[in-house]
Amino acid sequence: MRRKTVLYGVLCVLCVPFVFPTWWMVTSSLKPVNEIFAFPPSLLPGRPMLDAYRQVFELQPFAQQYWNSLYIAALVTAGTLAVSALAGWAFARIRFRGSNGLFLVILVGLLIPSEVTIVPLFRLFHSAELTDTHWPLVLIPILGAPSVLATFIMRQFFLALPRELDEAAAVDGLGRLATFWRIGLPLARPAVGAVAIFTFLHSWNLYLEPIVFLTTPERFTRPQALTQFVDAYGGPMWNMQLAAASMTALPVLVVFVVAQKQFVEGLAHTGLKG
Repeated sequence: MRRKTVLYGVLCVLCVPFVFPTWWMVTSSLKPVNEIFAFPPSLLPGRPMLDAYRQVFELQPFAQQYWNSLYIAALVTAGTLAVSALAGWAFARIRFRGSNGLFLVILVGLLIPSEVTIVPLFRLFHSAELTDTHWPLVLIPILGAPSVLATFIMRQFFLALPRELDEAAAVDGLGRLATFWRIGLPLARPAVGAVAIFTFLHSWNLYLEPIVFLTTPERFTRPQALTQFVDAYGGPMWNMQLAAASMTALPVLVVFVVAQKQFVEGLAHTGLKG
């Protein structure tokens, strides 16, 4: 009992550096600007105020920008899951000449920074007249590095499944696609949960692509919108920025709480078999 008490005490101390920034962000969003950086700092607002939350929606179309990030992240997550699950199943369960070499070539995509490809991608989407739309923000992650990492996770999980499942499915008359849909995908729920979390988080926090492709405020996404809360001199409006940031943390927390078990199990299985 004493050992557990000491362990929990140590864990509580260690979690302070991770919890305190979030606590400071939320509580500071309820303070007037002159109290945010007051010394000595206060852990709780003297008189909580919701003015910053109201002003966030009055200063710019933040509700529309919030929705833009939400539905783009949902589309990217669904598309990445579809592509990575099928590709991971093919690389793990279908034997064909050069499969390992092709997979290594695909993994090289993880080594290419997005800053290197942003200019040719902009020229490509500009020639297709898709700039200042949300199509680049949806297609680039689905066909880029996030999808490569998701394919790796799904492949490693499928490799850990026994081959006898495929043989039993073949005896029952199931083809490769039916085996994937009825057997492989239901068993891959932990990997699907892991892919869904980090894909949603990556799209939700995407910043480079929105500032390159979007110019209309109504089409801005959440990270781009956060940079617009500045005063006439270009200085940050701290209470509004913190209020907007507090609201934008909610979807990530909800997604992680719902799928945290699958996230841990999915990552635990990625290195079981090569």
